[in-house]
Amino acid sequence: MTDTTNRPSGIKDSDEEPQTIHAESEEESVTRATRLSARLIYEVIRRDGDEELSRPAMSLVWSGLAAGIFISLSVIARAALHSGLPEADWAILVESFGYSVGFLIVILGRMQLFTENTITTVLPVISRRSMWCMNRTARLWAIVLSANVVGAAIASGVLSVEGVVTQSLHESLLAISRHGVGEDALTNFLRSMPAGMLVAAIVWIMPSAGGNSFFVILTVTWMMAVCGFAHIVAGSVELGLLMWHGEMQLGSAITMFFLPVLAGNITGGTFIFALLSWGQVRREVKQGDDL
Repeated sequence: MTDTTNRPSGIKDSDEEPQTIHAESEEESVTRATRLSARLIYEVIRRDGDEELSRPAMSLVWSGLAAGIFISLSVIARAALHSGLPEADWAILVESFGYSVGFLIVILGRMQLFTENTITTVLPVISRRSMWCMNRTARLWAIVLSANVVGAAIASGVLSVEGVVTQSLHESLLAISRHGVGEDALTNFLRSMPAGMLVAAIVWIMPSAGGNSFFVILTVTWMMAVCGFAHIVAGSVELGLLMWHGEMQLGSAITMFFLPVLAGNITGGTFIFALLSWGQVRREVKQGDDL
């Protein structure tokens, strides 16, 4: 028999199991504090992608159109900061925060943005490898991209109407657009790949971000602007501004900017980030998709 008469209070025998959780409320706290595993993040995005693939076409059209219009706020806010800041090396660090405005509204508002779908709807295709998934993904991409571009064209057209914005802001919009669009096709392709990866990274981080989603989107999109990475939808607003102003023709706009940036965003978001993300969980998911 173990003598416990002289044992200090709170000291347990060596063969007793330590009690680290004392109540159900503490167990719940531990569960909430545990980070989501890569497999759980994958499952959240896969189910989200399944839902998007099943949405009616008209829902996708209106959501994509809204995203194309509201993403113009990224260009407007950045131009507003650009016009109000002095000519200094540090100015771009501040003005780039404006680029996050449209992305915050579109992503937190759950609008259809094409570059998000380069990972969200691709993970179901990679895991299932069915013709149904591939056809539905192609359908969704075509609808959302078209709606985004039409929305961007509408927004840039409205901004080009005299009197909608001040003259100084209009000049700043054009200056921002020239900087964002005015590169050769190869350069535009190369600088659009990181943008595709970063937007896909936002999608991957969001399930575990919780209440920090705002700061995730703010930080990542700010980085896109500071580094000069090209985004197909926001870039379409800038492209539209230059076209409405007569500084760029349709043919050169498509071949020099639109197609290279589209290819770069898809390459970065799908062929690089989505495949790397799938590689993290492939062997685990093969045991069964149902968690």
